[in-house]
Amino acid sequence: MASKAWDARIARQLIRPLVRTPVHPNHVTTLGLAIGLAAAACFATGDSTTMGWGAALYLLQGILDHADGELARATGKTSPFGHTYDRWADLIVKTAVFLGIGCGFRHGPLGAWAIPMGLAAGIAFVLIFTLRGSMARARGMHVFDQPSFAGFELEDILYLIAPLTWFGGLATFFGAAAVGAPAFAAWTAWQWWSGGRGDPPAR
Repeated sequence: MASKAWDARIARQLIRPLVRTPVHPNHVTTLGLAIGLAAAACFATGDSTTMGWGAALYLLQGILDHADGELARATGKTSPFGHTYDRWADLIVKTAVFLGIGCGFRHGPLGAWAIPMGLAAGIAFVLIFTLRGSMARARGMHVFDQPSFAGFELEDILYLIAPLTWFGGLATFFGAAAVGAPAFAAWTAWQWWSGGRGDPPAR
């Protein structure tokens, strides 16, 4: 437990009442996917109040993204399909949320550039996952390891979407992600091409 990230620890506590119920981990994944898409729709409105609700939904989806795996391990219901479904549901949500934020900002200072910027960030996440999955098949699952500190992992930076939405600064974060995610995708592609690749990336 001590080595788990904070969101995984919270998720583990939340699934305790579900362990002896008919609820399947894939049900939790589907719920998280629906909530994530609802968050994206809220961001796409561009209305500050509705975007605030979208931020709250995105936080909830982040916890549920860990809850399905915790439930699967606690009930012995892990499966290759469940693992793949969980991964892709999370990627769909990330892509939809950044695209939604871009749609929400289309009438702001970024103008028409906001939508393609959101799409670029979303596509970058999919590309990063696909290439790292290929490298994991060739080199082992440690490829998915990431830096952590005091119970926080590198990917937890995306949780900043919520407070930045509520208190300002989301546009700056969005702009940084639109540049940073494609840059990291390019670096990952270079790693894959220079020796980390296993199977060709999925299309």
